[in-house]
Amino acid sequence: MKDKPVRVRFAPSPTGYLHVGGARTALFNWLYARHHNGTFILRIEDTDRTRYQEDALQDIMDGLRWLGLDWDEGPEVGGNYGPYFQSQRLGLYQKYARQLVDEGHAYKCYCSPERLAEMRQSQRARGQTGYDRHCRTLTVRQRAEYEAQGIVPVIRLAAPLEGQTSFHDVIHGPITVENSSLDDLVLLKSDGYPTYHLANVVDDHFMEISHIMRADEWLPSVPKHVLLYQAFGWEIPIYAHLPVILAPSGKGKLSKRHGGVAVRDFRREGYLPEAMVNFLARVGWAYDDKTEFFTRQELIEKFDLDGVNKSPAAFSYDKLDWMNGAYIRQLGPDDLAGRLLPFLTRAGLPADLATVRRVVPLVQERLKKLSEAAEWTDFFFTAELDYDPQLLIGKKMTAGESLAALARARETLASLPAFDEGTLEPALRALAEEMGLKAGQLFGVIRVAVTGRKVAPPLFGTLAVLGREKVLQRMDKALALLKGMA
Repeated sequence: MKDKPVRVRFAPSPTGYLHVGGARTALFNWLYARHHNGTFILRIEDTDRTRYQEDALQDIMDGLRWLGLDWDEGPEVGGNYGPYFQSQRLGLYQKYARQLVDEGHAYKCYCSPERLAEMRQSQRARGQTGYDRHCRTLTVRQRAEYEAQGIVPVIRLAAPLEGQTSFHDVIHGPITVENSSLDDLVLLKSDGYPTYHLANVVDDHFMEISHIMRADEWLPSVPKHVLLYQAFGWEIPIYAHLPVILAPSGKGKLSKRHGGVAVRDFRREGYLPEAMVNFLARVGWAYDDKTEFFTRQELIEKFDLDGVNKSPAAFSYDKLDWMNGAYIRQLGPDDLAGRLLPFLTRAGLPADLATVRRVVPLVQERLKKLSEAAEWTDFFFTAELDYDPQLLIGKKMTAGESLAALARARETLASLPAFDEGTLEPALRALAEEMGLKAGQLFGVIRVAVTGRKVAPPLFGTLAVLGREKVLQRMDKALALLKGMA
């Protein structure tokens, strides 16, 4: 297997939106393929028709593309090993399920749902689990009687009752289980659709998958899959089961109660795809004990399975916010403006790209997510401000003193020869000194008058972007409010 070309797959089930855990699995597979000049395959395991979600497939593909995880074979791309939808490969699974029955590695089970429910209830009382193998030893005559009744059977694996099954996992090492602990699991359902266990083994073989990298939760299923490979006489791929992603506290699996868990949630919140890729790569993998930031090319060059930790990894939203903020600060002004505009528009602001480009230097250092831009910049794009007039009263100042300070500031701003930061700052600092005010007192009154808030982006840049006309209009309104309180 080591001499064969690397072919890996991400095989999601379209029963829900792309989870960050699935995205991390896809990323590790993609990085491994790119590192080894191999092939990354997207295969859609859509055999669970009861839970199939119509828009999930598009969401999965959109999420992968947003993260930059392009697939070499799969939906909308094609390839020599398709179809890449399991629902289009049913004949293949049925053929090999019948082969297993013919060769004694599987058997037909005619148990009704009612019988299975009674069996499980009885087993619970005795502390047992698993199918009781009722149909495993049926005679030819008994099977014929069931068939005559029109009962369509499922096909179950005939797990060995004795001995052991062993395999090696790159991350977890050698693993051996007693065959007596294995269940006779269903391989082919009565509707002709395979279960995950049969379909993934058949597909991985015929798609010539070299390495299977998937979530830890599938580790207990590997012995059964190994039995299938052995029954078919097929070469077993290399296994690498990836650590579970835990909640931020490190206790329990990550779930919706902790925050966003679908890739679409993070995208909507304004996380950058390059930050998400960097962050997800570090959830369960490390190159060394100090490096946190990697470009995509650096990840491709440095990623290998040796750096994957078998211990579960916590998902820290705080760390993601920190990392995303760092990536935002690295963006060029035009790039960031282009990314912010859709978020401002979605927030209902009549933003335009030219103005956003001028605002970017004022807020870039403050943002952790693109979605935060609206709350920092909305006053740039709104015609009228709505705020509590009491905010206009400066620190340790009366309403009358604030009124006088703002009136003088308006006169100063109206008479300036230019309205840029270099002109605004010295003029207003000189005014504060002349009036015997601390700069913060005067600037605080002006800030509320022109932004409607006590905390806002840097004042002089804000004034310059707003422009003289809008600033003076807002000052006039604020003066009227202060007159009513003085």
